Amino acid sequence: MIIILMKKIPLLLFPIFLLLILPDSASGLGSMGPISASFGNYSLFCAIDASGKQAVICWDAKNSSSTDSSSVHYSTVLPSMAALSGGEGFLCGILSNSSQAFCWDSMGMSKSSGLVPDMFKPNAYSHIAAGTDHVCAIRGSYYSENDSGSVDCWDIVRVSNNSLTSRQSSRFYDQNIGLLVFRKLVSGDGFTCGVIRDGGISCWGPNSSDLGISSISENFVSLTSGTDSFCGVSELSGEVKCWGNNSSYISNLPLGIRFVSLAAGAQHFCGIREDNHGVQCWGNFNASLIPKGPGFLAISSSNFLTCGIREGDLVLSCWFSNVSGPADYDPPLQLCSPGLCTPGTCGEGMFAFNASLLNEPDLTSLCVRKDLKICSPCGLNCSEGFFPSSSCTTNADRVCTSCSLCQNSSCSDVCKLQSTPEMKQKKWDQLRQLLLIIGSSASGFVLILIGWCLFPRLMVTRNGEGKTRYCLSCIRKPEQEIENPDQIPAASVAPCPGVAQVFRLSELKDATNGFKEFNELGRGSYGFVYKACLPDGRQVAVKRANAATIIHTNSRDFEMELEILCNVRHGNIVNLLGYCAEMGERLLVYEFMPHGTLHDHLHGGLSSLNWSHRLKIAMQAAKGLEYLHKEVVPPIVHRDIKSSKILLDSDWGARIADFGLLNPNERDVIVDTSMDVYKFGIVILEILSGRKAYDEECFPASILEWALPQIRQGKAAAIIDRYVALPRNVEPLLKLAEIAELALREDPSERVSMSDLALLLDQIVKDGLIL
Repeated sequence: MIIILMKKIPLLLFPIFLLLILPDSASGLGSMGPISASFGNYSLFCAIDASGKQAVICWDAKNSSSTDSSSVHYSTVLPSMAALSGGEGFLCGILSNSSQAFCWDSMGMSKSSGLVPDMFKPNAYSHIAAGTDHVCAIRGSYYSENDSGSVDCWDIVRVSNNSLTSRQSSRFYDQNIGLLVFRKLVSGDGFTCGVIRDGGISCWGPNSSDLGISSISENFVSLTSGTDSFCGVSELSGEVKCWGNNSSYISNLPLGIRFVSLAAGAQHFCGIREDNHGVQCWGNFNASLIPKGPGFLAISSSNFLTCGIREGDLVLSCWFSNVSGPADYDPPLQLCSPGLCTPGTCGEGMFAFNASLLNEPDLTSLCVRKDLKICSPCGLNCSEGFFPSSSCTTNADRVCTSCSLCQNSSCSDVCKLQSTPEMKQKKWDQLRQLLLIIGSSASGFVLILIGWCLFPRLMVTRNGEGKTRYCLSCIRKPEQEIENPDQIPAASVAPCPGVAQVFRLSELKDATNGFKEFNELGRGSYGFVYKACLPDGRQVAVKRANAATIIHTNSRDFEMELEILCNVRHGNIVNLLGYCAEMGERLLVYEFMPHGTLHDHLHGGLSSLNWSHRLKIAMQAAKGLEYLHKEVVPPIVHRDIKSSKILLDSDWGARIADFGLLNPNERDVIVDTSMDVYKFGIVILEILSGRKAYDEECFPASILEWALPQIRQGKAAAIIDRYVALPRNVEPLLKLAEIAELALREDPSERVSMSDLALLLDQIVKDGLIL
C-alpha cells in the first residue's frame, strides 16, 4: 500500500530549508545518525568516534567470562563511516570515503559487505535506513549538498546456519515509489517511510497499511521507527506525532514540548527536547532511570536500552528502559561524534561544533574533510538547577552553569523559578540557622566595632613630619600614611589599565567546563592550568591557584604580582590577558598556545621539529628572556627556565611561560640573571641533541655530563640529534654547541649575558644557513 502526503505548494520553501539544516542526531530502528543499535535479544551499539577520522567503535553487554569491563569492538574492525543505522541483528552504514552502503551482522562483526546485494554495491547513497529485515537507501553522494534521490531497497535474510545474507527486495519494489525523490527515510517491520523532496511523506511495504495513516497536511524534520510504528517531529509545531499499532505507548505522547530528534525501542520512544537538550521518554519506560542534568546531542535505542552522547563532553551514557534490564551495558570511555558531518553552512538556530573544545592539540575537525562540519541544534534553556550563562553562537552552544554560582539578577530569576519547594525549604532552614547565630553575637560585635571606630587616635592626627593620617575604614588597618587624601588605595584588586580584563568566576568556570580534568593542560607548584573557550570564541589558558598557593600568598602579594605581569608585553612571552580574584579564587588568564611545549616536541612524541624550527625557537626564547632581564622594570628572573616552560604559538613561535608569581620565601632573595643563562644553556643542549636534561635510561643520565666534555674536546658533532635529517651545512649546529658551552660555564662571571645569547642565535638564523 502506498500513502503519499503532499505539502501545499506555497509552504514548500521553509520546510525544505529546515530539512537541509537539521542533522540526523538520533536513531531507533531504521533511523540514521552518529550512534545506532541493532534490535533483538542481542543488542550491539555502534557510534562514530570524535577522532576526526570518523572511525566506528561498537560495544555490547558485559562478558562475565572476560576480564574486560565490557565487550568492546574497536574501530579497527570496521571501516570509517559517515552515518549509521541499525536493524534486527545487523547494522548498516555509509562509507565515509565512497558513500557506498556497508552492512554487517551484529553477532559476527563481519568486515565483509556481503549484506549489500552486488547490484547495489557500486552505488553511492546519501541516506540509509535499516528495518527489521530490510534496508532502504537514497541514491546520491553523501557529502553532496543535493542530498535527495531515488530509493533502492534490499532484504536481509537469515539462512539455515543462522547467518545473514542479502538479496534485492521484491516486497519493497513499487513503480510509483521509483518515480519519487526522497530526502530522509525510516524503516520498521515491513514498511519504510520517507520525506519527499517536494514535501510530504510516502510509506510503502507489506505492513505500511497497518500504520493507520490517512491524510496528513504537514511535513516532518526528524523520524524514527519502532517495529510496527513510527513517529516524527512536526516542522511547524516541533511536537511529536506517531502512527502504528502500539497504542499502549504512542497514546501517551508528551504534549506541548518541542523536540529536535527521536529514538525508539521495542516498547518505548525517547526524544531530545529543543529547549534544554534533555531526554524525555514515554511508553513502557521508567522515568527515574533517565540521566538528570546536562542534555544530549544524539541518542539511540535498542529493544530495552538507550545510549546517548552527552552535550558537555561527548562522553557516552546508557540507561535501561526499566529497572530489570536483561544485561549490563557499560559503554567505553571514548568521545563520540555529536552529529553527522555535512557540507555547507549551518542554518539559523544551529551551531557548528568546535573541535578545539575537546582539548586535543592536533584535532582541528571531527570530520574526515576540512570542508565538512557538524551542525547541532542550539539549546534555548538549561536543565533544572542550571542557568544559561552564555548564548549560542555559530561555533558553540549555549553554556549552562550551576545555579549555585548565580551572582546577579540576570540568572537569579531563572534559578528562582527552577527552585523546588524542597530546595526553598532547605534554603530557608539554612537562613534561619544563620540568623540565629548572627543574632546571638550581634550586640557584642556592634559595641566593639563602634568603640574601635570612634577611638580618638584613629581620627585626624599629625605626626612629627606634618603628614596627615586617615582612618580609611573601620574594618581596615587603623592607620595608613598617604601624601594625598584624594589618592586613597582601593580595597580590592585593581585592573590592569587598558591591558588586562577582569573576568567573573562564573565566566571562567563555564569556559573551562567547570575546571574539568579533560580541560587540563598542565599542573605545577602554583596550581592547575586549563584550556578555555570564551563566549567570544577566543581560546585562552586559565591558571588556577591551588589552596597552598592561596594560603601562603596574601592579597597584597597577589596585587603586586598583577602590577608586574600587567606591564609585561612581548611577542616571545605568554602574555597575561586578564585575571579573576573572586570568592577566594585567584585565576590568571593567558594567551593559549595551541602547539604545546618545546619539551613535548623534543621528548613527548609530538611532531618532530626540523633544524630551522629548532634554531628559530632557540633564538625567540632567548629574546623573550632578554626582554624580562633588560626591559621589564623591575627585571624579572625566570628562575626555572626549561623546555617545558617554552610554549609554541599558532605560528610555531616560541613564548616564555611561568615567570613571576614568586612564593613568599623567594621574594627577598635576589637571583642573578646568570642562573637563567645557565639553565637556558641546558635547553640549547636539548634542542641540539634531542636528549632530555636528565634521562635515567641513558649513561650518563645528565645531559651536562654527557654533552659538555664532547663539546670542549671538539667533538660537538657527536651530540647532534641523529633522528633529524642533517642539513647540507652543519656549521650552524656546531656554532649552536659553542653557544651552549658559553652559557654553561661554571663561573657565573664567565657566562655570556642573555642579550649576547640572543644576538648570537639571531645571527645564525639571519645567515640562513639551515636548509
